[in-house]
Amino acid sequence: NMVSSFRVSELQVLLGFAGRNKSGRKHDLLMRALHLVKSGCSPAVQIKIRELYRRRYPRTIEGLSDLSAIKPAAFNLDSSSSPVEPDLAVSGIHPLPSTSVTPQSPSSPVRSVLLQDAKSHFEMQQPSPPVPPVHPDVQLKSLPFYDVLDVLIKPTSLVQSSIQRFQEKFFIFALTPQQVREICISRDFLPGGRRDYTVQVQLRLCLAETSCPQEDNYPNSLCIKVNGKLFPLPGYAPPPKNGIEQKRPGRPLNITSLVRLSSAVPNQISISWASEIGKSYSMSVYLVRQLTSAMLLQRLKLKGIRNPDHSRALIKEKLTADPDSEIATTSLRVSLMCPLGKMRLTIPCRAVTCTHLQCFDAALYLQMNEKKPTWICPVCDKKAAYESLILDG
Repeated sequence: NMVSSFRVSELQVLLGFAGRNKSGRKHDLLMRALHLVKSGCSPAVQIKIRELYRRRYPRTIEGLSDLSAIKPAAFNLDSSSSPVEPDLAVSGIHPLPSTSVTPQSPSSPVRSVLLQDAKSHFEMQQPSPPVPPVHPDVQLKSLPFYDVLDVLIKPTSLVQSSIQRFQEKFFIFALTPQQVREICISRDFLPGGRRDYTVQVQLRLCLAETSCPQEDNYPNSLCIKVNGKLFPLPGYAPPPKNGIEQKRPGRPLNITSLVRLSSAVPNQISISWASEIGKSYSMSVYLVRQLTSAMLLQRLKLKGIRNPDHSRALIKEKLTADPDSEIATTSLRVSLMCPLGKMRLTIPCRAVTCTHLQCFDAALYLQMNEKKPTWICPVCDKKAAYESLILDG
């Protein structure tokens, strides 16, 4: 009965704690959790179920008249950090007139049923607004410098919940013992002498647009808190121009430093933003492994070197007189100096999407994009994505 009353977030925490798969719809999660109980779970899992249940239906609440007691029980958040209403919505309890629920003694088994009944009664009275999909088919562009190990929160719409300009939304995710171990053992020295985790919890924001893979994109006046602590956003936006707030360039956010590295306690993310007409955003959280430019260069070499015949054919094509053109190309100039580093090319490279013969140095190009990922060809200024790079034999 306790497990049946859990919401998705609690089911995910429970399954994650027990080392089971915690992805899927609520029905699948519930079936998995009930199977876990029926198959005779360990005492630790039983304690976890009771703890989650107590958090869901705190004993301090006598009926629903004392709403102030819900908040600390739902989340141990700083009381000044957020308004009461979103917290109540998150804990699945809607403010109700105290007359609609008769106060019960804390030990009464009818209490949880009354809460459920009261909730459904309240929801029947309220016309439900049209809600955009919670997991739209949003795809994010893959980031060459990160390998995705796990999806912690699928792309989820930042749904506008009120007519106020500033919105706030809460999300919960839990790490499995295996994921916690992977993060902890990945602590390493990164380029630049700083020490950081190479396995990271990465938060990504983008437009809720399904037509093509999306680049990272932040909503206006973005503010992110992880477990009640403010997350500093990278790179300040330039000062307002003509009174219009300029957007900061979007990039993935490494929130590992504020994440609780424990499989016993779930993590909470609060995102607040200013709503814009006609624009909606999506958030997702991943467990990723950060790669270096040296690793990407190694992968590029493993892809193989393009046969010199390709370049020979390209040269012949460019030198073949075009009958419609009055000017014939009689010579092609190619420099052996890399346009990036102004040094002799060691690993000549270009994108398959480029039409020029001129190459740039692969190692230098990857190092520059590791510091500031633009993926622009230094020869023709067109997009030269990592996936389209080839080494010229």
